[in-house]
Amino acid sequence: MIRGIKGVKDILPDEIARWQTIEDEARRLSLVYGYQEIRVPVFEVTELFARSIGASTDIVEKEMYTFQDRDGKSLTLRPEATAGVVRAYIEHNLGASPASQKFFYLGPMFRHERPQAGRLRQFHQYGVESFGSKSPLADVEVISLLWRFLTGLGLPDLTLEINSLGDASDRPAYKAALLEFLKKREERLCQNCRRRMGTNPLRVLDCKTPGCKAATEDAPQISDHLSPGSRQHLRDVQASLGDLGIPYTLNPRLVRGLDYYTLTAFEVTCRHLGAQNAVGAGGRYDGLVEALGGPSTPAVGFAVGLERVSLMLPDAAIPSPQKMVFVAAFGQQGVAVGTRVLDELRALGVRADTDYRATTLKAHLRQADRLGAAFVVIIGDDEAAKGNLLVRNMRTKEQEELPHLTAARSLASRLKTV
Repeated sequence: MIRGIKGVKDILPDEIARWQTIEDEARRLSLVYGYQEIRVPVFEVTELFARSIGASTDIVEKEMYTFQDRDGKSLTLRPEATAGVVRAYIEHNLGASPASQKFFYLGPMFRHERPQAGRLRQFHQYGVESFGSKSPLADVEVISLLWRFLTGLGLPDLTLEINSLGDASDRPAYKAALLEFLKKREERLCQNCRRRMGTNPLRVLDCKTPGCKAATEDAPQISDHLSPGSRQHLRDVQASLGDLGIPYTLNPRLVRGLDYYTLTAFEVTCRHLGAQNAVGAGGRYDGLVEALGGPSTPAVGFAVGLERVSLMLPDAAIPSPQKMVFVAAFGQQGVAVGTRVLDELRALGVRADTDYRATTLKAHLRQADRLGAAFVVIIGDDEAAKGNLLVRNMRTKEQEELPHLTAARSLASRLKTV
């Protein structure tokens, strides 16, 4: 028997209602906020991710699924979607449109990580990207969308944290101060963080290892190195979040793991998820479009891990499935009429099913009960000869006779009141 790959999970029919609930809400809210759906390829040239995410990040160095195409070109399964959306934005000159360029996406991402609850090698994300506005209100809009999405689904015990990473001119002085601090604590850091010191010392603050968190507890804060413009941007974001009644915590250690973030960074966590507690996160990335060959374009966005949302989604958030009608047809003439009634029900948008294996009424009724049918249409050769059929209410067990020519419409109406 061939088994699935470790860290790549099947989503089976008994789980799919959870996923459909999450995805339907993501689509609904995105459209409400004025975001259009975009679908970008699941693989791109490797250079796209190395240049956007950062060649020294764990994702690029250790986690990407990279392979050689037949023409020798290096390709990579997407570890995240922002880079692909930015590439599409540049390639198709979407910035030339006078309409606002705001996009959302849903789909699988791929990283070679150690599989654990809510963290898989093929995982799924919902995300948004907003291009063209430097306004702090654009930051607040995407944060509001993220917060409304997660709280609207009823996820428990959520915390929104925000920070400012400053702009490109703020970063050098802070990096120098942080690096000087880290050198004095180097022996207390994990091997990964010692390596990060030489590539991107800010990412040491993002380490989840208890020893590293303790060693950097009193590290210099980037808030002490922000320019007046960066400080004002953060204050404006905070003020607007307060006006909208969105609760948040200012976390000076929040740096995010990708190199392209500037100014506002944010993360929503859930304390029920353990060490890997981030449900959704994002920030502003004003330099990424230009870094990938496009015009200077401010941008902000977020991504949500759908596996983690699914883990925390309360059962009460999942709508009950549409009531169904089961057609129990047997005998040569009964099956012929039953097949037509089944087709008529489906044409009317009624959820309807049968069991082609069953040859007796008892077997049909057993299957109807398993499927939770509201009504069962019973039709054998005798009923077919009379031009009628029986309808059984599976809750009350009452039966009545209906003409088979009008039965489908009658049942469609009754289902609305069940």
